Amino acid sequence: MTSHIVQLKGVQKTYDGEHLVVKDLNLDIREGEFLTMLGPSGSGKTTTLMMLAGFETATHGEIFLDGKPINRLAPEARNIGMVFQSYALFPHMTVAENVGFPLSVRGMPRSEIGDRVTKVLGMVGLKGYNERRPGQLSGGQQQRVAVARALVFEPKLVLMDEPLSALDKQLREQMQYEIKQLHHRLGVTVVYVTHDQAEALTMSDRVAVFNAGVIQQLDTPERLYEHPANAFVASFIGENNKLNGTVDSSDGAWCKVRLADGSQVGAKAVASSGAGSRTMLSLRPERVVLKPADSGCDVMADARVRDVTYLGDHLRLRVTAFGDQEIVIKVPNASRVRSVAEGDAVRIGWRTEDCHALDVLA
Repeated sequence: MTSHIVQLKGVQKTYDGEHLVVKDLNLDIREGEFLTMLGPSGSGKTTTLMMLAGFETATHGEIFLDGKPINRLAPEARNIGMVFQSYALFPHMTVAENVGFPLSVRGMPRSEIGDRVTKVLGMVGLKGYNERRPGQLSGGQQQRVAVARALVFEPKLVLMDEPLSALDKQLREQMQYEIKQLHHRLGVTVVYVTHDQAEALTMSDRVAVFNAGVIQQLDTPERLYEHPANAFVASFIGENNKLNGTVDSSDGAWCKVRLADGSQVGAKAVASSGAGSRTMLSLRPERVVLKPADSGCDVMADARVRDVTYLGDHLRLRVTAFGDQEIVIKVPNASRVRSVAEGDAVRIGWRTEDCHALDVLA
């Protein structure tokens, strides 16, 4: 039986008494997992994290930590580590004083604080930085100090609110790896908030995709990408071709969809209604095959190349097919498809199982 360290039951949040920022949220977080709350601005993910931390109060519902209700506990009484977007380091304190601060406010003896601080600084790759001040550190080093401060009192749960958003791309990717490795070594439960889908897919055991105060899908990164539950998730996670049409027929697992130009294509009926209903077909660019002679494709179509972009490891083609429907194709560079140019007539194809019929976004 899986042990849940955090449970949110029927949690709601409103600031004006009328509009719910978080709506009837039920979420179980497993002990030791890395769970990411992902979504656009205003989706409710950060508000949920702040309610868990104690900086916001739930309007309705209950939050449990280790089976005990914490709604009425002050943030400092929850024993939760927190890494903020701005790092929130004290500029007048040394690195050691910043990291040791949570221990000093808990009344730990100074000698023990020193040992704990030295140990945790070693964990985050800052051994010997004890006497430096935040202003003498790079952005990545400040981020490590913030992580060390969140870990130093050995909490069971660490919350991270977009902690890498201020870093450049290369450093951000490096820190993603380091935080994930630290999570593996320590076994601490991490709840991480981001609007960056690539970051969520890279770091997480599970991802909760938020929109309009509701979790749209809670799943592993692979399943979110390969099996989106609805049109919002398909559109938000990764690049995605969207073909709008009408369901001609459906037998439950599969359906036939009529596109705007009259073409009929097959698809997996993931979240679509019956015959006559509007639907959106979700098709990943890397699942579309260029020149599909003997590739096992079920769907074939004539297309016209609009443009070709060289991106090192792959070519990105934009083509039009099925009338004026735009479709993006990612062709691995290893395939050596170099004789394609703007304006060329080509054949494209894909397997029916890679095309998902979903609800239509309002």
